[in-house]
Amino acid sequence: MKKALAVAKWEYLEKVKSKTFLIGLLLTPVLMIGMGVLPTYFAGQEDDRTRIVGVIDQTGELAPRFAEKLQKRYTLANGQPNYVVRVLAMGPAIDLRREVDEAGKLAAAESIDGVCVITSGVYSDSVVEFRSTSLGDFRIAGRMQEVLHDIVAEKKVLALGLDPGILKQLRIHVSVEPVKISKTGEKDSAGFETVFLSAYVFLMMLFLLIVTSGQMLVRSVIEEKSNRIVEILVSSCSPTDLMAGKVLGLSGLGFTQMAFWALIAVVVALQFGVSIIDPGNAALLVVYFILGYLFYAAVFIGAGSPLNTEQEAQQVTSYLVIVLILPLALALPAMKNPDALWLKVLTYIPFLTPTMMALRIPIQMPSVMEIVATVLLMVGSIYLAMVAAGRIFRIGILLTGKSPKLIEILRWARNG
Repeated sequence: MKKALAVAKWEYLEKVKSKTFLIGLLLTPVLMIGMGVLPTYFAGQEDDRTRIVGVIDQTGELAPRFAEKLQKRYTLANGQPNYVVRVLAMGPAIDLRREVDEAGKLAAAESIDGVCVITSGVYSDSVVEFRSTSLGDFRIAGRMQEVLHDIVAEKKVLALGLDPGILKQLRIHVSVEPVKISKTGEKDSAGFETVFLSAYVFLMMLFLLIVTSGQMLVRSVIEEKSNRIVEILVSSCSPTDLMAGKVLGLSGLGFTQMAFWALIAVVVALQFGVSIIDPGNAALLVVYFILGYLFYAAVFIGAGSPLNTEQEAQQVTSYLVIVLILPLALALPAMKNPDALWLKVLTYIPFLTPTMMALRIPIQMPSVMEIVATVLLMVGSIYLAMVAAGRIFRIGILLTGKSPKLIEILRWARNG
């Protein structure tokens, strides 16, 4: 154990002082915050120019009112209208196909930003097309939909002989706010955004930690094998001590990253008065975080020790990364149905247990039986993975030349 700790200390100090680690330590939270904040910021930016919108109105009666309401309702910061409506054709006798083709040419030539096609069936099927060379700005279609909805509603109210002013009285905004309740039935302060964000951030942190530390583990072994340093190391300590030292050293490095990022999150939360996650849930997530990391550390070092080149390492680690990405893709379905059978089944697959529980705990706390069962499952899986990794490591670190086949590696893991 003394030799393993010496290896761990060396691995930790060598990596923690490297420029790559320090840059990643500071840059990763900046990138994560940027990825979360910047898209929202830019999506919320208003237009800085007036857009010209063409209208083809087969009803012959909606275009003028549409132009008036759209131009008055939406304006730029300088007071100018956000949209100027250009009526291209209007009336039931127009050749709709020809007019749409002509409008398409105007849009392609950038004479107009798009064309709104109102057919005679708008009162029954309420389908209106907005044709444009770029559909990236969803606000244009949404605003047109809102204005046309108001106009068609007014027409229908007038046709019934009612006062159009009654629409304002009937237009009441009702907001349904999801509120989570605890096991005791009391209101939980965490809203949907907080719950989803806490689960997603945990998954991202675990993903980044496992990928970066796992790749460092594999790269460290390959580098020492290629430089023949591993032969000197094995002459000074046993392969088991060497493997344990590497896992402990790089685990300490990974947990240093997590502690630093968690400290930033706490400071930001306290500064802006944001509730991140329930302390009880956080403690449980930390348990799965550690168990998941140790399991994947064993898998990475077991998979990486027989390899000889960076290309082979990238190919093997890419398969493990795919497994880690899967829970990120399942985050929204899990939020919608946390009691789904498929979600509970995935929870009992050791490769997915930490991440699946990270999704379920903030959303809806699993039963005590499930928590105990999954923790015991992970402890047993870690033990078996460490034993198998140790057997592979003892043979693989001294192996050079052609990499062994999978069946051969499995035989090492079983028999040592």
